Amino acid sequence: MLDVIELLAGSGDKRLRFSDIVGALDLTQATTHAILKTLCDRGWLIRDPADKTFALGPALAVVAARTEASRPLAHAARIAAQELSEQLGLAASVVERAGTELVITAFEGAGPGGPPTDRIRYAPPFGVAFAAWDSPAEQRAWIDRAPTASTALTERLVEVLAQTRDRGFDVDWTTPDLTRAAQVVGALPSDGLPDHVRDITDQLLAEFTTMGLAPADDAARTSQPVATIAAPVFDAQGGVALILSVHPLRAMTSRQVEAAGQRVRRAADQVSRP
Repeated sequence: MLDVIELLAGSGDKRLRFSDIVGALDLTQATTHAILKTLCDRGWLIRDPADKTFALGPALAVVAARTEASRPLAHAARIAAQELSEQLGLAASVVERAGTELVITAFEGAGPGGPPTDRIRYAPPFGVAFAAWDSPAEQRAWIDRAPTASTALTERLVEVLAQTRDRGFDVDWTTPDLTRAAQVVGALPSDGLPDHVRDITDQLLAEFTTMGLAPADDAARTSQPVATIAAPVFDAQGGVALILSVHPLRAMTSRQVEAAGQRVRRAADQVSRP
């Protein structure tokens, strides 16, 4: 298992296929499949669904130092988060995706104690900046993971994804306390809880799902609480590799949100691979 991780770490920007790993390590296909499945399930590796290649996953950043050569986008994004935090006087973060989870791999600046958790579910209301630039099938899968299902909510989420993509960045319009509460609830395991507890957490997440969406037009003209402003960083294939965010955690006008959002978007664009 460690041989697989070391092989991928030494490949730099090059992503390896299943056959590459089998050949390089002289493993049987069955053994290689079992190892790769375990590593991907734990978030130590990620598998690109389009070209079927493997690369180091974001979970490694939580448990061990990573090399710049193996994760250049993540390293550049961490530097960008530091710069945004210093320039704007706000906490900033880098978030990566591991399957159906979002992993906070960097948190910079004077946030209120840092993020309450390293991992949250990749489901509404979390990860809009990922889903907005994803394929229609993946967007549908993200919407289907919402804690409650209704035609109205589905239409609202579809609208939010389109608005976010047109604007170029995502805005979480919630108070700091609600945001932290949503992250804590979102980090709870999807199984293993008593049914009555799971019902309560699902109800809470259903309410959180709509709280952070864009406010109505009349409310947007006034000062509103803003928890997070996030923009996508793209890899060389044009997919969203990670999210670069700032966390105002205060009320802002639409003009202030637009100015901060454009700063985050420019920083993300500079990190993105051409």
